[in-house]
Amino acid sequence: MPPTPRTPQPVTPDPPHPAMKPLMTQSWLDLAFVHWAADPADVAPLLPAGTVPDTLDGVTYVGLVAFRMYRVGWLRLPGIPYLGTFPETNVRLYSRDAQGRRGVVFRSLDASRLIPVVVARTVFRLPYVWSRMTIRREADILAYTSRRRAPGPRGAHSRIVVRTGERIGAPSELEHFLTARWGMHSTFHGRPMYLPNAHPRWPLHRAQLIECDESLVAAAGLPAPAGEPLSVLYSPGVPVRFGRPARP
Repeated sequence: MPPTPRTPQPVTPDPPHPAMKPLMTQSWLDLAFVHWAADPADVAPLLPAGTVPDTLDGVTYVGLVAFRMYRVGWLRLPGIPYLGTFPETNVRLYSRDAQGRRGVVFRSLDASRLIPVVVARTVFRLPYVWSRMTIRREADILAYTSRRRAPGPRGAHSRIVVRTGERIGAPSELEHFLTARWGMHSTFHGRPMYLPNAHPRWPLHRAQLIECDESLVAAAGLPAPAGEPLSVLYSPGVPVRFGRPARP
């Protein structure tokens, strides 16, 4: 049976543990956040043991997030320029654990560098997938494309095109809920794990979705999104630190 969570921690635009010593560092750049509402009953079976869907007004969400990973590094060492820098597109869900900690759960993470994909899958048991990917920008329009190589389903793809808009001065409750997530819930060698992160407050911009042709959400085991997304956002990005994992 799923746990009965404590009162969820508040959604805060700043990290609850800003002085965390880094286990790993990286930057997330040129992000497009595309979100649809999801039924918690569809999401619950896909979450790690010890977690339940995190909801806002009874609704949870599935996110398709495309961006540029930049200079992944360990501890306080400089980030790796080539192997640690690549396009990525992930399908993510929203979770909380019995301690009330909010987080995300990644159902898939498509990336264009084979060696980081192999390391992430074999060492950390994360669902990374090797894909052909590009990010192209012309003025205020960004196009993110991804087509899966291995493992399958081969041919699963996404193409997201957004036009970036003005900076959001005061993000809404939903915009904070979808972006201000200070940890990841996962399973490591059969044991639940919570990996905290910290970064500056998101600089969020309005974005117009010009094109969205994707099959990654269905490939991740969720119903294919129906209708227009409820939220489309852009961010130029933030530097990120991950702390040591903890048990949920």
